[in-house]
Amino acid sequence: MGRWEPNARGRLQQAALDLYIERGYGQTTVAEIARRAGLTERTFFRHFADKREVLFAGSDELRELFASTVAAAPATAAPIDAVAAALDAAADSFRERRDHARRRQGVLAANAELQERELTKLAGLSAAVADALRRRGLPEPAASLTAEAGIAVFKVAFERWTAAAETRDLSDLVHESLDELKSMTKCAD
Repeated sequence: MGRWEPNARGRLQQAALDLYIERGYGQTTVAEIARRAGLTERTFFRHFADKREVLFAGSDELRELFASTVAAAPATAAPIDAVAAALDAAADSFRERRDHARRRQGVLAANAELQERELTKLAGLSAAVADALRRRGLPEPAASLTAEAGIAVFKVAFERWTAAAETRDLSDLVHESLDELKSMTKCAD
């Protein structure tokens, strides 16, 4: 390896994504990722548990962002509005990462194992939001239902945002999806 260069984690993520797109997830090894990044396998494993986690780096931070934003919402905010604030915060965090997100989604779409992992991460996100809502005093099953609905809105909006032809901001798609959900839950007059 050459002299030390900064941002090993970011270089590993970029190398992995490039290789997954070029060769496919299943055909790419940790050794190849490390070599492409100019690092060792040992360095790879200091940053990631396995080659899947390269694609899911940041999920802990996203979960914390959702939970802390729900917790920080005004006490008078309706539960769905507290979740909407978290959706806005998440959309802001992705603002400059559309290209990366599109490439990542393409890799996930081509691999059932990665899709399953994505669903597991989303379930964890929902659980964190439900917990934050319960701490705000929302009882069950309302806390879980609100959290699941919010994460469904996020998932749908994110998938739309990463579509090749989509040009709107993630926050616009989040609000459009949330408005659609709210309109479907209103009672007919």
